[in-house]
This record gives sequence, structure tokens and C-alpha cells, in this order.
Amino acid sequence: MELWYTEEHTPNVRFSIKVKEQVLSVKSPFQQIDVFDSEEFGRFFTLDGAIMLTQHDEFIYHEMIAHVPIATCPAVRSVLVIGGGDGGTVREVARYRTVESIDLVDIDKMVVDVCREHLPFTARGLEDGRVRLHFEDGLKYIRRFTDFYDLIIVDSTDPFGPGEGLFTSEFYGNCFKALTERGILVNQHENPYYANYSHAMRRAHARIKEFFPICRVYQAHIPTYPSGHWLFGFASKKTDPIADMDAAAWNALGIGTRYYNTDLHAGSFMLPNYVKEQL
Repeated sequence: MELWYTEEHTPNVRFSIKVKEQVLSVKSPFQQIDVFDSEEFGRFFTLDGAIMLTQHDEFIYHEMIAHVPIATCPAVRSVLVIGGGDGGTVREVARYRTVESIDLVDIDKMVVDVCREHLPFTARGLEDGRVRLHFEDGLKYIRRFTDFYDLIIVDSTDPFGPGEGLFTSEFYGNCFKALTERGILVNQHENPYYANYSHAMRRAHARIKEFFPICRVYQAHIPTYPSGHWLFGFASKKTDPIADMDAAAWNALGIGTRYYNTDLHAGSFMLPNYVKEQL
């Protein structure tokens, strides 16, 4: 008998992956956690029935959410990752030797435990000595800080359930307060194609613009995410992701990547007209 994982992207669109084996199915105090093995995408991980990452395309998401801000501002020393319990974003941030501290805040410890056991290709980043783990609500955590972090990466789930508070005006205002003078906020920004996702994207963008004078959006192609077209938000007090990016300096670091490069960095901010119109 064939086993298929199916995710509903809209009431009229479903995305399916043929599954070799279901590795794990557990319920945490916050959400349903499942791990599967497949031929096409390798091992993949879902929360409440939505794909968070797959072994074969996770590098796209994690490289773009981490390297774009750090290449823009290589002076980043203190980093906060909110969400991202799989460890992939931390793995990419930790490749920069100049980063001195990485705080990861995830409300669900079970996600981290599951990923450490079953997704070592992303979770190995959590073993870096600069990483400190905090299992609590990111919305409450960020309230404590003023002028502290050089970079905040919001690697959250969609804006409902445990991730809902990470899309509010209060949260973005507290991020602004917690950032240093040249600090950067990057967040996963949903997709612009399907109406239910694009509504959340427009709402988040409008709320971020309430606080940050520089507010841009960039994009990547991620095959297993709804529509394949995914957006990221870039917000800063002073740092512009195009004007302040020194491609030669980043390339001199010799960081090997599979998706990100400095040509793509600039190009990823060149958005299609239908996305510009929504923003």
C-alpha cells in the first residue's frame, strides 16, 4: 500500500509527497510533530500538518534567512533567533566566526529534542558553544531587551497557533527596541500567491513599517513551500540591504553555499509586479 503525505495549501490546492516511512508522530503541549522519510525530498518534518523543512531543499530557506542580513552587515556580533528549533538557521549563522553569541528562543522544547534525534543535518548547529537555548514565548522574551542584539531572525511558523504572537505590532515594536543602532530584523514573510498567505504577508509588512525606516522584502524559490514562491522581510534602523552590501568582502570570507550568492542577494530584492502591488 502506498503512503502519501498531503498538505492543503488552499481549499482547492493540495501538495503531496510519497512517503517511504513515517519515522515519528508525537503531540507536544503546543503542536503535532511528525517526521517522515521520502525518496524525492529525503527526511522531512511537519508541525500541525504543515511542512517546516525537508532534507533536500532546507538549504534554500536557511541560507536566505541567515546570509542576506549578515552579508549586509558583517559586524554582527549578537544574534537572536526566534523559532527555528530545527537548528538550520543557527547552523548558517554559526558559520561566521565573528558572531560572538546566538540566542535561540523556541516555545516548544520537544521540537528541539525531536530535531536533535531525527534531523541532525540541521540540528548540529545547536551544538555550537556560542548557542544558548531558551524555551519560552518569543513575544515575552524580547520585551526584556533594549539596544542589545545586532540581528534578530524570526524563523517562525505561520501566523496562527504558537507563532501567532510573532506577527503582532507589539512584537515588531519590541524587536525595534531590542536592536542596536545598526541592527537588522529578518523574518519569514509568507508567500504572496495564495490569498490566505498573502493577507498575512501584507499585514505583517504594514506592521513592520510602523517601526522601521528601512523595510524591504526579498524572495526565494522553495519547492516544498506553498506555491514555491516564498518571501522574507528585511527591516533596519539604518542599514540598507543593497546600498550597504559589500559583495567583495563577503566573497572573501570563502563561505560555501548552495543557493545564496552575492549576485542573488541583489536580485532577490527585485520583486514581481504583482508582489509590489500587494506591498
